[in-house]
Amino acid sequence: RLRWHVQETGAGPTALLLHGSGAATHSWAGLLPRLAPHFRLLAPDLPGHGFTGTPSGFRLSLDDMARDLGALLAAENVAPDLVVGHSAGAAIAARMAAAGIITPKLIVSLNGAFLPFPGLAGKLFPGMAKLIFLNPLAPRLFALRAADRSVVDRLIRSTGSRPEATQVEGYARLIRTPGHVAGALGMMANWDLEPLQADLRRLATPLVLIACENDLAIPPSVADAVARLAPYAQVVHVPHLGHLGHEEDPAQFGELITTAARAHGLL
Repeated sequence: RLRWHVQETGAGPTALLLHGSGAATHSWAGLLPRLAPHFRLLAPDLPGHGFTGTPSGFRLSLDDMARDLGALLAAENVAPDLVVGHSAGAAIAARMAAAGIITPKLIVSLNGAFLPFPGLAGKLFPGMAKLIFLNPLAPRLFALRAADRSVVDRLIRSTGSRPEATQVEGYARLIRTPGHVAGALGMMANWDLEPLQADLRRLATPLVLIACENDLAIPPSVADAVARLAPYAQVVHVPHLGHLGHEEDPAQFGELITTAARAHGLL
């Protein structure tokens, strides 16, 4: 059994919000009040992240997370009409839909991390994460390092984003928690996106790919490549903002999401 932290608010068609790796439900703080008038919102912390427990055996792969989230939704008798996923959360949403775990009418990806890192980085990064993850001292060392606020500020800036100080502090608190760091490292160490490309080719769910032009973590070219794979995909490019664009400008992203929902008959 897995103990989950889930935030729920709003009324209307059900929308599931899936944050990215290393984040938690605090990532949706600006969007929740803008979407709540239109949707019943469910925002869980992913396994190993935030206040959600870590599965036994550190089952933190893409397939594991998709299955665990499916079990949560089944236990709560929830069938989402809309899924909004940020970064790795978008990949989880696509995997769940392709596998028939969920049957939403629409998936909205916010700077979705659908494709492996290109070239040598794609081979080295998961291995490096696994080596760090296997070191039992690594999460505590990361947490201690995060006591220096400038470290967290530099990490956030490296994504091309400039969110408000309260959002940065949310990440600082997470990174100062060894259990959360261990979950994020475990997710990165077990992440394999190669099979997802086949899932995208057969994805029957409409997919709106919102891509920020200043995203230094997942370049907008990824969204363009995914749109060429998925049969029912469209790309919306957003200028200026970075990987955490929905945190930098939640008003704009709230409008983009509700506009997409209306276009697909959800509102």
